[in-house]
Amino acid sequence: MDNWRLLKLETRDGFTNMAIDEAILTARIQGRVPNTLRFFMWKPSAVSIGRFQDASNAVYLGNCRKHGIDVVRRISGGGAVYHDQRDEITYSVIVSEKDLGSVDVFQAYRIICTGLIEGVKILGVNADFNPGDPRKCPNITISNRKISGSAQSRKRGVLLQHGTLLIDVDLEKMFTYLRVARAKTSMDVMNIAKNKITSVTNETMSGVSVEEAYEALVMGFKRALKIQLEEEELTSHELSLANTLRREKFATDDWNLRGLTF
Repeated sequence: MDNWRLLKLETRDGFTNMAIDEAILTARIQGRVPNTLRFFMWKPSAVSIGRFQDASNAVYLGNCRKHGIDVVRRISGGGAVYHDQRDEITYSVIVSEKDLGSVDVFQAYRIICTGLIEGVKILGVNADFNPGDPRKCPNITISNRKISGSAQSRKRGVLLQHGTLLIDVDLEKMFTYLRVARAKTSMDVMNIAKNKITSVTNETMSGVSVEEAYEALVMGFKRALKIQLEEEELTSHELSLANTLRREKFATDDWNLRGLTF
């Protein structure tokens, strides 16, 4: 059974969170760190957008500025995601493709998303893997409603997959910040969202704490990936690189709003 590093649940701002993910990916490519499972939350709440999205088309930037919501561009693909500071846990898996046992994109999604499926099962919820389509990344669903979305970035034989688990969800708040292209009114947005999005709380009809969800996810990934987890910290190299990436890339309008290459 392989040993991986576990970076325990912590809370940081969106620019730092995305800088840390890229720093870990770089360090794993360099062979400085082992395969890593990371969990984190966002404070303040934030919107992350996919690498190739147009920020102004994906997000209500004025609403974000008005309410102090960070907007940060990911290095992964996929669409815009609202990250509430209280109601969501985000995970990151950074692993060599060789160790994962697959270089196929959708098979890798399936393997890693099984960790989420096992985690929510511990919380009393049965979820399914949804392979997505050419326009949507794979995710996990309950009765065809998404409870977790994920996205990937690959570089030099190393895979970064990160995504969310919705512990609870406030759809009105979420779509104050996210644009829905095909919706003409706020009522349209709510009708679409209610049929497409759910949460652990909605499915269990009871409260689930952040700590309970975190512990279930840790166990779920251990079972699904057949790994042992050693709780460790970021290395000084990763912290230094993350600080540089945050300052020079992830906290800049050139990257977040214009998507300029760094």
